[in-house]
Amino acid sequence: MTSERRLTILRGLSLLFVVGIVVLIFIFRDQIQHLARFGYVGIFLVTLIANATVFVPVPGVMVVFTMGAVFHPFLTAVFAGLGAATGELSGYLLGFSGQGLAESSERYQQIYRWLADHPKFSGLAILIMAAIPNPLFDMAGIAAGTLKIPVLRFWFFCALGSMIKMLIFAYAGSTALNLFFE
Repeated sequence: MTSERRLTILRGLSLLFVVGIVVLIFIFRDQIQHLARFGYVGIFLVTLIANATVFVPVPGVMVVFTMGAVFHPFLTAVFAGLGAATGELSGYLLGFSGQGLAESSERYQQIYRWLADHPKFSGLAILIMAAIPNPLFDMAGIAAGTLKIPVLRFWFFCALGSMIKMLIFAYAGSTALNLFFE
């Protein structure tokens, strides 16, 4: 089997994996929120699942906001950030599979150009985009996969940015809920 054929098969499997995850999350969306009762592992799983969806919003940050008042906010943010970054690999795999779901979008083209034109700063760009709550981060994952940015590099900077974002939500939840219940 040629390396090109293997790559085509790997891309097809990546696409099937992402589609399967999105379908499962849609089917079991009501049960996902109950995972948070398993502590930090539950927070990791909820944010992983919430971020594994591509273009289908699942409110993972609301779990982090709430759990920040129940558990230590810093550890909540770490586990949520690691889960979010791992979940974002679905967008990366979608880009890697070569599928053009977002390629016609002007925003996607802009993100793609940022990452392609400045490869030395692609990690910083991923970190910043992951740290800012926005629904367009899936496009960054797709662009990173399309550009074949090393997956560990993408995941590392995505994790750092996600931890920053989750830290803000966890401490905001801790502060707000503790003030409310005092």
